[in-house]
Amino acid sequence: MSTFAKRERLLLADLLEAEGPEAPTLCTGWQTRDLAAHVVVRERRPDAAGGILIKQLAPRLERVMAEFAAKPYEELIQLIRTGPPRFSPFQLKQVDEMSNTVEFYVHTEDVRRAQPDWTPRELDGVFQDALWSRLERSARLMGRSAPTGLVLRRPDGQTAVAHRGTPVVTVTGEPSELLLFSYGRQSAATVELDGDKDAVAKLHEARQLGI
Repeated sequence: MSTFAKRERLLLADLLEAEGPEAPTLCTGWQTRDLAAHVVVRERRPDAAGGILIKQLAPRLERVMAEFAAKPYEELIQLIRTGPPRFSPFQLKQVDEMSNTVEFYVHTEDVRRAQPDWTPRELDGVFQDALWSRLERSARLMGRSAPTGLVLRRPDGQTAVAHRGTPVVTVTGEPSELLLFSYGRQSAATVELDGDKDAVAKLHEARQLGI
């Protein structure tokens, strides 16, 4: 049975292949080759991937990423398609779903929305619900450094408090768009922001959102 993570993995691999190694992405300073290397290192080099979250390990992560980025681009794409090594925790369906569904969705949009001719992608309600479930659990983490109070709201009225504080800004949109906003892709997310004018501007420009 196909899973969301598997579907998004293959979509990302196909998109990276189609755009080539030097296309822009929403990740500052990264072209598609760099993003592909990031995805591969995250799954295949846990000894280096810790640098994503732990500053002390960042230099090692940068070195390992540079090594992978120097590999043939087609090899990186194939490594993404085939997935993690045999004994990786990511091989477990439950771990893959929890860890990779959002990861691959966000990075797919990092590539899509950096292109001048991108168009909105239609997502079914089941997938939107799955993304909302993950966003509810991670909202406090993603919004912990927000410069204002932050509430995320679906069009149907469901809300998640991402950061307590005043003044409060309410961001409304589909779960897929709220995820992008929460992961620091504010300028690329199709959402509506309501609140104090200065607070809205401050939140929209915040560099601290996300991990």
